[in-house]
Amino acid sequence: MNIKNCRRCGKMFNVVGDEMICPDCKRALEDDFQRVKKFVQDNKTATIPEIVEECKVEQKQIKQWIREERLQFSDESPIKISCEICGTQIATGRFCDKCKKESANNLGNSIKRPEEPKIEPAKNSQHGVIMHTFK
Repeated sequence: MNIKNCRRCGKMFNVVGDEMICPDCKRALEDDFQRVKKFVQDNKTATIPEIVEECKVEQKQIKQWIREERLQFSDESPIKISCEICGTQIATGRFCDKCKKESANNLGNSIKRPEEPKIEPAKNSQHGVIMHTFK
């Protein structure tokens, strides 16, 4: 049995997997998320301070949902966050499209691909050719 204290409320709870908050706080956090999501859908040009004030949710939590790509905003929304690599303003996630592409390319280039085995033809001393038979 693995027991931890909830990061949010401090209550002890039985951990299943890698959870850091208790089931009660998890439900409350999901309720907060649904309230923020509804508010954003109804108020497409709302700013983060307006969302914080109306929904009573911390700005840090809203930004976490944006980075996790759980919250997405319309094109007319003033809400933008910075790409964690280059600082370009983005609407959701952690990285801009350019940095995502570069990271994927760098990762692909860093993986060493196995070399193709070199097969050299064997030579027969009589005619330079060997016949293979398969059974």
